[in-house]
Amino acid sequence: MGLSGIEIFKKLPKTNCGKCGVPTCLAFAMKLATGQAELEACPDIGDDVKEEIGEASAPPVRTVSIGTGEKEVKLGGETVLFRHEKRFENPPAFTLLLSDKMEEPEISNKLTKFKETVFERVGVILKPTLIAVKGESGDASKYGALVEKVCNETDVGLVLMNEDVEALTQAAKSCSDRKPLIYAATKDNVETLGNLAKELSCPLAVKGNDLEELSEVADKLLGMGVKDLVLDSGARTAGKLLDDQVIIRRSALIKKYKPFGFPTIVFPCEITDNPMMEAMIACQMVAKYGSIIVLSEIEGHSLFPLLLASLNIFTDPQRPMAVEQKIYEIGAPTEDSPVMITGNFSLTYFIVSGEVDTSRVPSYLMIKDTEGLSVLTAWAAGKLGADTIAPFIKKSGIEDKIKHRKLIIPGYLAGISGELEEELPDWEILIGPREAGHLPAYLKQWSAA
Repeated sequence: MGLSGIEIFKKLPKTNCGKCGVPTCLAFAMKLATGQAELEACPDIGDDVKEEIGEASAPPVRTVSIGTGEKEVKLGGETVLFRHEKRFENPPAFTLLLSDKMEEPEISNKLTKFKETVFERVGVILKPTLIAVKGESGDASKYGALVEKVCNETDVGLVLMNEDVEALTQAAKSCSDRKPLIYAATKDNVETLGNLAKELSCPLAVKGNDLEELSEVADKLLGMGVKDLVLDSGARTAGKLLDDQVIIRRSALIKKYKPFGFPTIVFPCEITDNPMMEAMIACQMVAKYGSIIVLSEIEGHSLFPLLLASLNIFTDPQRPMAVEQKIYEIGAPTEDSPVMITGNFSLTYFIVSGEVDTSRVPSYLMIKDTEGLSVLTAWAAGKLGADTIAPFIKKSGIEDKIKHRKLIIPGYLAGISGELEEELPDWEILIGPREAGHLPAYLKQWSAA
């Protein structure tokens, strides 16, 4: 495992300058140890110490990036076998496979679906993130043209796949600024592709016919100084793939075996021709432990469950998802519109806001920071009581937006209405429904009164 917070603290400058955004060096060290801060945030650490701390505190599964800028996809960085032990770090990248043997209309149709498949769930945008371009025609110019087309029509990260090393090299050089994943180094081409990856500063996939061969090739690349690797064990059956994924993760985390300390790439699309079975294998890989999951099709009805499974598994169980504390305007509220308040747990916000929107009654929804806790839990923890709501109301600016002084609180908080009226003597406190599903009818009655 990485260094402890105290071990990191001993190597920091101990100036407590606050430049990193944290008041003390000890607090910064603790955040580094738990992955809540980046080492680069401290401007006073020397390069030698940065390297020392970075290597010693690096996760057993190296973090590897594909793509650049806003489209950069981070893989790996994992430190545990099971989510409940801590958390999983970087969700898998769902990847569309395109082949240069496909006809132009099919390629264009797949690209269109890829770009249009976007979902929003509790404030998080869910979508496929990589495109794998595979050379199967044996025609280098045709492969290059497909890579160029994908680059021109999308800005996402790429996985370049071709057994023709020369064609792969040309394609990689043509789009090296996109930092593509070069697929794949094998025992036969390891030196050539290893040197190419170093020259272009691009991540490199490693493929073996089995785990032993994969280990040998990865070890050789590490000896060459190639650090950003993605592993493919070569397994093309569901059972063998699962076995290999578990062995690779356990070897990296428990045995500290460096050749397996990298994210993996898996190909459900090459295991079966059945779309349903492909989705089932892909779902298995979300949990155990595929980092790049390559699919033959991007279809909303099969991809959405995969994205949702990934969201659930890769959400930190110790940190509830939360939205920003502020006044949210739903519809086009006026000075006569109702004002409601609730906590900032993401699911609470999106359920409540959805019901308010359904009501067609323009409203102000005030979201109070409850550290991501639900209404009753926040009330029990003292984060959604009269003494916390009242200051928020006074400082929020809501009084400048409305001419009435009526505040609707969740039905589960009916017990604090008296205290809240004492804290806000100019306001009338109204008790809303307990269930969000009853909000449309309640708001329609409110607006008609």
